Amino acid sequence: MNSGKKFGLTTVALAAVVVFAVFICGCTGEGSSSATPSSTTGATNAVSGTLTVTGSTTVLPIAQASAEEYMSENQNVDVQVSGGGSSVGVQAVGEGTADIGMASRELKDSEKKLYPNLVRHVIARDGIALVVYPGNTVSDITLDSIKKIYTGEITNWKELGGDDMTIVVVGRDSSSGTREFFSEKIMGEDDFVSTMLEKNSNGAVAQTVAQTPGAIGYLSMGYLDGSVKALNINEDGTIIKANIDNVLNGTYPIARGLNMFTNGEATGLAKDYIDFILGSKGQAIVTKEGYVTVA
Repeated sequence: MNSGKKFGLTTVALAAVVVFAVFICGCTGEGSSSATPSSTTGATNAVSGTLTVTGSTTVLPIAQASAEEYMSENQNVDVQVSGGGSSVGVQAVGEGTADIGMASRELKDSEKKLYPNLVRHVIARDGIALVVYPGNTVSDITLDSIKKIYTGEITNWKELGGDDMTIVVVGRDSSSGTREFFSEKIMGEDDFVSTMLEKNSNGAVAQTVAQTPGAIGYLSMGYLDGSVKALNINEDGTIIKANIDNVLNGTYPIARGLNMFTNGEATGLAKDYIDFILGSKGQAIVTKEGYVTVA
């Protein structure tokens, strides 16, 4: 065989290898957690791939319900949503193990230094309700009294005009964004009382308070139901009910934004999913889940 023919056969063989490699890459790339959509128009079935979303249990109901609706409209998309708390969500998106991190608080200074490229997307607003056992006779409470309960200075309901009953303090664990927000808004520089029962979700707080006559807890308004009683806030003699209307009009004092974070500006499937939540269908889900819309 002459050298010209050898060169030609070698060229053909290399081309075949390249084509095969491209084919293999295309196949294995389908299961990626950061797949790029074929289009970002949001049209039905225009996007495909897998999207991972993790973090705050407060944001979780919105993310989960939105994912179900979004996937029903985009059948080639798999949105995987999980909880774990705001700190888990921030760390996951910052370190690239999730596409979107959910947080019910803003970033801490330490997180801003570790993950300087995180971009915040506010997808809803929420109020933090103070809840007690349904039979508790106390109906309203001041911010100062809330702090004194959670520092251990007030220990019996009779000090607030209620029954002679020891107060059982219920809160969230250290990974909770709700705890971080509550601490900044109510506690200031003071620590929580050491006897506080720490729960890992809003649902666990509600369940504990609903089953404990002397208990008080704090949770997202999205988790309010008939199993617990929400206390009104007494602000200089003005009684403010713990409801969505008062979060919306800005009078309820313990309110916050609910966030999704991306590492850099949202693109591809992540952007399409967030845009869906900020659209009319997504914001209808926000309302249905008991939160306040932002768009």
